[in-house]
Amino acid sequence: MKKAIIHVLAGREKKITAEETVRQPLPHKDFRFANPFIVLHHMGPEVIEPGQTLRIHPHPHRGFSPYTIMLQGEGYHKDNAGNDEIIKAGDVQWMFAGKGIMHSEGPTAELLQKGGVQELIQLWINAPKTKKWDEPFYQSAKANELPKVLIGEGLDFSLASGDYEGKTGPIKNFTPVISIVGKIATGKEANFEAISGYWALLYIINGSVKVNEQTIGQHNLIVFEKDNEEITVTATEDSQVLFLSAKPIDEPVSAKDNFVMNTPEEIEQALSDYQNGVFGTLNY
Repeated sequence: MKKAIIHVLAGREKKITAEETVRQPLPHKDFRFANPFIVLHHMGPEVIEPGQTLRIHPHPHRGFSPYTIMLQGEGYHKDNAGNDEIIKAGDVQWMFAGKGIMHSEGPTAELLQKGGVQELIQLWINAPKTKKWDEPFYQSAKANELPKVLIGEGLDFSLASGDYEGKTGPIKNFTPVISIVGKIATGKEANFEAISGYWALLYIINGSVKVNEQTIGQHNLIVFEKDNEEITVTATEDSQVLFLSAKPIDEPVSAKDNFVMNTPEEIEQALSDYQNGVFGTLNY
């Protein structure tokens, strides 16, 4: 049976640094979390002029995974666990912060020098309580390493994580998380399936789609009921969407600044640890 829509959350503008503004449909004043999905940030598309300087300076994380889906352009990642990588359009990267890590990110030096367009989505994926204090790790995958799913005329979808249609995405995580990104041509239909009892979300990156006879435009996040399995998406114009589904983490969430923990006391501990140098340093 088809899943009912319980929320349509508009991505509102949010400044994350003095220079950078993103659209944020999650968390939202009408709906905080779909745990393990804590944050969805859509950055761009942003025109970068040749010679521009733009970056997010070193900062700490603990207790969750920043998960980046590069849509256009290219970005660097550096952290104080020794990871130093570049991802380009269609690539994805997942950094598990665990007990604590410092990292820096932004457009590559080459993109800043030559100019171009940058667009990405960053998700914050929560970790269960039993894993929050594990060692950090980093993983990434190139666009051509993502299996194709939902194959059909006018459809182009890639599976970044989780199991879907008998295929497995390359990005691994503690809690089953399915992430599928792709395009739907005008008038074409994509039929998604989510396990009953799991969260299911659909973000319209660009374009406009019809779901359950409701037309929903770009930069909106649809949150579906947990019951039932079927989601039918019809493009009313050429569109790009991100489908997410995951087993719920039924634990308390306390999130502040760059930390996602279970209690306010753990957040205060993280802030104190950062101020006292427990996270180490990243000179970049």
